[in-house]
Amino acid sequence: MNTKLIDTQALEAALEDFANARNWRVHHSPKNLAMALTGEVGELVEIFQWRSEQESWQVAQLPETAEHVRQELADVALYLVRLASVLGVDLNAAIADKMVLNAQKYPPLPS
Repeated sequence: MNTKLIDTQALEAALEDFANARNWRVHHSPKNLAMALTGEVGELVEIFQWRSEQESWQVAQLPETAEHVRQELADVALYLVRLASVLGVDLNAAIADKMVLNAQKYPPLPS
C-alpha cells in the first residue's frame, strides 16, 4: 500500500524542536514517552468513565466535555507521534501495514 494515510513529518519536526528548546530530549526516552502516552490515554478514558453508552457518543459535543476531549485526543496523538519518531518508526508505513493485516484477519462480511 503506497497511499499516504498519515503524514507526521511536520509534527515530528515541531515536537523535536519543542523538546529541544526545553532541553526535554533527555527525558524523551521510549520508556518515558510510552508511560506518558499511557497516562494521557487514561485521562481520555476518564472522560468516559461513569457515562452510559449513549452519553459517550456526545462527549465531543457537550459544552462541559468537548474541549477536554479535544485536548486529551491531542495529547494522545502528540505522545504517539513523538514515541514513533524517537523509535524511528515510520508511522504511516506501520499503519498501512497493520490495515493490510487487519483486512486479512477480518474479511468483509458477505452481502
